[in-house]
Amino acid sequence: MDEQTQLELEAAAFRRLRRHLMDDRKDVQNIDLMNLAGFCRNCLSRWYQEAAAERGIEMSKEDARETFYGMPYDAWKDAFQTEATEAQMAAYKDASSH
Repeated sequence: MDEQTQLELEAAAFRRLRRHLMDDRKDVQNIDLMNLAGFCRNCLSRWYQEAAAERGIEMSKEDARETFYGMPYDAWKDAFQTEATEAQMAAYKDASSH
């Protein structure tokens, strides 16, 4: 496989992951993603921002989140994010201590 094809396939897989998290599974909370997988939507938006910076493209944290979420982050939180439970927070603290 040539590099361009690989790049296009990786980009397509990323777009599919984003669509899955943003359209198909809005019910999955970021804290649950962090507890189970060690990353969440915010991590993906930060990685997007970091990739832009590597290419000399200035992008704020808020701009990266809006690009990933498809709306301002505060709007996403208001519409889809619930308050973390004590159990979720305890799992997060336990996972992040390793």
